[in-house]
Amino acid sequence: MSRLLAIDGLNIVRRVYEASPEPDSPEKAEIALRHALSSFRKLINEHEPSHVLPAFDFGGPTWRHALYAGYRAGRAPMPAELRAALPAFYTQLEGWGLRVVSLPEVEADDVIGTVVLRWLAEGRGEATVATTDKDLHPLIANGARVWDHFKGEWHDHAWVERKWGVPPEQLPDLLALMGDATDAIPGVSKVGAKTAARLLRTYGNLDAIMAGAGILKDVLGETLRKEREMLYLSRQLVQLKTDVRVGVSWNMLAWDRP
Repeated sequence: MSRLLAIDGLNIVRRVYEASPEPDSPEKAEIALRHALSSFRKLINEHEPSHVLPAFDFGGPTWRHALYAGYRAGRAPMPAELRAALPAFYTQLEGWGLRVVSLPEVEADDVIGTVVLRWLAEGRGEATVATTDKDLHPLIANGARVWDHFKGEWHDHAWVERKWGVPPEQLPDLLALMGDATDAIPGVSKVGAKTAARLLRTYGNLDAIMAGAGILKDVLGETLRKEREMLYLSRQLVQLKTDVRVGVSWNMLAWDRP
């Protein structure tokens, strides 16, 4: 059976880099990327894929910034030393025979979502996403598997429900309701994970919640009605874009162990 391994590249690189308390420097970047390279090798050796997609954020504005100017406002930029070292890191990965994908105006999440859903829709086999990013966990609803490289554990339907109180297919609606401080996605005022999960268990989705909010006489109903526009904008921001023109074929992603 064919196996696709989609690697959220910067999810690994940034976690490894930030694990070191040392101040930013070219030496710190070099050491972190050496460890990240070992992580990539370990992922490939453990999962034995037939195809590998190493996806990286390109940097700069994306379609989400065009939709909402405040997107990721306040997030610290990638250290200049690390960004300067990335091209050489990509070259090393490509030297293994991997095809690095990094596209302007979209995020690595969108590239992974597009490729994984296409792979599964075509019935090509298993799809594993190596990431700790919650935004990619909705892919579990379509049959993908999520692997946390740092904890060495699988995330499945049951894991998502334990963590968030909703199944994977409802995760984008939950994130839209509660917002995401990491990406400066506003959500609805004073709605946290527990309230968002309770609303979704009761109503099922955002449209049904908003239909019910029309008759709620409490503060929550008033807030939902008042912030309806921002809620639906937040839903667009957390939703994966799954029609990206990736520009690679399955043959380009095929992995032949050197």
